[in-house]
Order: sequence, then structure tokens, then C-alpha cells
Amino acid sequence: MKRFHIALAVANLDESIADYSRRLGQQPSAVVPGQYAMWRTDLLNFSINEKPEQAGQLRHVGFEGDSIKGYSSSVDVNGLEWELFSAAEQDARIVSAYGIPVVR
Repeated sequence: MKRFHIALAVANLDESIADYSRRLGQQPSAVVPGQYAMWRTDLLNFSINEKPEQAGQLRHVGFEGDSIKGYSSSVDVNGLEWELFSAAEQDARIVSAYGIPVVR
């Protein structure tokens, strides 16, 4: 399976979790209080970081895929970062960056 990945900066993590959970029809797969949340739907890997000074800005896009090995990133002709990773690799990067996330 391959999921499109979108990462956004938000002003308030808790308010954004409530809003995006309603929009996506499910609770996040992982939450790091005050910092990060991530949803995995059938088609989308969506993550948010609390960065009030950048609220509403697209941080990066990419793909999560079962057959992708490791992690890579590149920048497209417009300066947008694209990431490629497996679910296991993203989970490991979350733990490395934030400690073990709260799973809801």
C-alpha cells in the first residue's frame, strides 16, 4: 500500500487534533503532547507539528509505502521537500525525535 504524505505546521496542536480528527473521521495514530500528531488513513499519512510562527504552512509532502526501504528526501524544482519512507521507518523517526509517542 502507498499513502500520500502531507505535513503541516499548526498554531495549536490540541485544537488542530480535534479539527483534523473530525475531518479525517478518526483519531490520530500517534500524538506527542504539545508537539506532534499523525494520522494514517487508507490513502493518507497526515502529520502536524505545533509551530505557531509557521501555522498553515506546508512543511513537506511525500509517500509512505510498504515497499519503500529506509528514508529519503529530495527537493523539487519549486523548493518543496518530498520524503519517501515506510511506516516502520516513520515510527522509528518519531521515537528518535520525540521519544515514544502516545498512541490513541
